[in-house]
This record gives sequence, C-alpha cells and structure tokens, in this order.
Amino acid sequence: MQGIALIITFVIAIVLMILAISKLKIHPFLSIMGISLLLAFAAGIPLAKIPSTIGAGFSGTFSGIGIVIILGALIGTILEKTGAALKLSDMVVKLVGKKNPELAVLIMGWIVSIPVFCDSGFVILNPIRKALVQRTKTSSVAMTVALSAGLYVSHVFIPPTPGPIAAANTLGIGNNLLLVIGMGALVSIFPLIAGYFFSKYIGTKVSSIEESSDGTVKTYEELVASYGKLPNGFSAVAPIIVPILLMALSSIASMAKMTGIGADVLKFLGTPIIALAVGVLFGASLFARQKTKESFYELTNETLKVVGPILFVTAAGGVLGKVIATSSLVGYITEHATVLKTVGIFFPFILAAILKSAQGSSTVAITTTAGILAPLMAPLGLDSVSLSALTVMAIGAGAMTVSHANDSYFWVVTNFGGLKAEDGYKTQTLMTLVIGIAAIIGIFIVSLFV
Repeated sequence: MQGIALIITFVIAIVLMILAISKLKIHPFLSIMGISLLLAFAAGIPLAKIPSTIGAGFSGTFSGIGIVIILGALIGTILEKTGAALKLSDMVVKLVGKKNPELAVLIMGWIVSIPVFCDSGFVILNPIRKALVQRTKTSSVAMTVALSAGLYVSHVFIPPTPGPIAAANTLGIGNNLLLVIGMGALVSIFPLIAGYFFSKYIGTKVSSIEESSDGTVKTYEELVASYGKLPNGFSAVAPIIVPILLMALSSIASMAKMTGIGADVLKFLGTPIIALAVGVLFGASLFARQKTKESFYELTNETLKVVGPILFVTAAGGVLGKVIATSSLVGYITEHATVLKTVGIFFPFILAAILKSAQGSSTVAITTTAGILAPLMAPLGLDSVSLSALTVMAIGAGAMTVSHANDSYFWVVTNFGGLKAEDGYKTQTLMTLVIGIAAIIGIFIVSLFV
C-alpha cells in the first residue's frame, strides 16, 4: 500500500507542478524545486538527508552539463550574429534549388536550428522565406509551416541544442553525444517528411495576411546583400562540423581500443566539452573576421542571459530525479514494471507531451521528463546506451507535441508568418501534432532494431 500511495503522491505532485507553471505562472525552476521538496517529504526521506539530496541533484546536473550547454549556445549565437546562419541557408537553397521552395526552407530550418534556438532561427530565416515566396509564388502559409517544422525537429532532437544535451546527460549518456546526434538525424526523417507534405496540404487550405498584402519585400539577392559580405562555406559550417568530427574520431579510437599519445589526444579532443570548445574557437575566429558591431564580450554576455534560465531549470529537473531515486518509488516500480515495460518507448513520449502541452516550453518539458525518467530507466528496460539515446528522442518527440498559445514559438511563427491566432491552431498547432506523431512512429520502428 505504501508504494501505491507514493505513486499517487507522485502523480499529484506532477499535476500540481503543471498547474503551478501553466495556471499560476510560477517560474518552472521554483515549481520543480517546490514539488521536489514536497515529494521528498511525502516519500519519507529523513529530514536531515533532504538538503544533501537536493544539493547532490542540483550540483550533479550542473557539473555534468552546464559548460556543454553554454558552449553550444555560444556557437549558435556566433552563427546568428556573423551571418553564418544565413550563409548556411544560402547553401541549402543552392543545393535543393529554387523550384522546391518548401523543401529548401524545411532543410534550411533543420540545419540552422541545430545550434540556434528555433525562435531565433525563425526570425533569422523569415526574410529569406518571404523573398522565396515572392520569387516562386508559393503559398506563404506552406513556406511558414515548412520552415517552422524544420526548425522544430532539430531543436528537440539534435545537440548542441540545450534540451537534447541536458536530457542525454540526465539519462547518463552525456559522453555519447555523437550517438545522440546520429540518432537525432535518423529519427528526424519521419517528421521532416510529414512536415513537408503537411505544409503542402495546409498551404491550399489557409491563407495568410501576407498573401493579401501589397507590401514591398526584398528580393533574395537584396536580402543577402543587406548582410554585407557573408562568411565562406567552410567558416560557416566549421563551428558545427568540427566538434562532430572530433567526437567521431574519439569514438573510433575507443572502439578500436587504440593506445598511446595519439589515442589520448583524440579522446581528449572528442569529449563533448573540449569538442564544443574547439567549435567556439572556430566561431570566435569567424566573429573576428566578420567585424560585427558587437564585441565578443557582449555576445557572450547575451548568450549567458539566454542560457541561464535553461541551466537552472535543467538543474531543478536533476533535483527531482535525485529525490525520486532516493525514495522507494524506484524499487516499487521495479517490482511492478510489467505494465510500464509494455508501454515501452511511448511512456517518455506521453509524459513529455503532457508537460509540453500544459506549460508550453519544449526545453522545460525535455529536462523535466528526463529528470523524472532517469531513476526509472532500468525498471522500464531502457537503460542500455542505445535505448537511452532513443529515450532522449522519444522525450524530444513529446516535447514538440503540441505548440499552442502558451508556447512562445507559436506566437513567433504566427506573428512573423502573417497568420491570425485562429489560423495558428490550424497550421502550427496541427503541424506539431502531425510531426510529433510521425516522430514517435519512426522512433518505435527504430526501437524494434535496437
């Protein structure tokens, strides 16, 4: 009976947390910390042990992932400010061709949002979307939805975006970011295809304000020229590609059981912190060459302001996970795990989707869900490295299902896309439902072979 009572308390605690964030507008950090404390009391953790449990959960998360999140976000800010994100987009348009505008903006968004937040990515790429709409006479709504889908998919699946990095670290695979990146690219296929076809369909059903406006829009060439001289292709790609290559070489050295100074150097450079630091160095050199108006100090300070709340929410999620791990809940679920095991990879998806829909932030949904699941991975049968990586993907799929009025990204897409709020539900909200379901179907198929 004690185990059942604890599970009921746990469910009540999660509901209270959701209400505190979504209805009372209490910051997620305070909400998660408060619920963690409540759960610690309810679980019967000795009073003298509660402070150390909270401290261990908080500091453990920070020490494992804090620097990685900061460096990843800094790379994204550099690409945004130097015009490198625009250069990446330009390369995609040339590769895909102007005759496939929806596909071009879909892939463009997917690439740019790997290091850049999806909100910022949409603002950066929206002028390109408008110019392509004018050039190709394609539906503005179709282009808006395609761009939003591409940005959102990589935002929840592929490091160095903070959400997937934090989830990977919380689930114990923080040193296997290359696997998470590869898995993220793989499971992106289904939702990208779904997003592409949905954008083509919805573009014939909904109209935007832009399509009835006679406002002047810059041509694509004028838009590129307005940024001045863009960086070359290698400089734009290097801050993203070089860290991935370093992590790949480190993995190869480990799998081949290489020894000696060369192997040690590869393993050193391939750890996530060092690999992303190298990416920042490439970004810093790009920043110096582009001679933007901002100083590198200002850019770093701006990044820290954005990343700070994410770090604290992530750490709070670690506290919740530590409280759960310290309680008897894990043991009880282990003894009665049959039902949850039948749900399998769908359980993280459902939990993240509930949190996402209730409070709006994908990053909060990802980090909170990961914190809840961390001590439950073994009972759920998801504790192998490959299944842990797939769990990160399932959490990400849930964390984009669905985007509506309590999500800042919903308003970015609708406002910049020239959509009325009611049309936002028909486009952005429905699109995130479609790609979320497509993503979890793809993830389930992959799980059959892992």
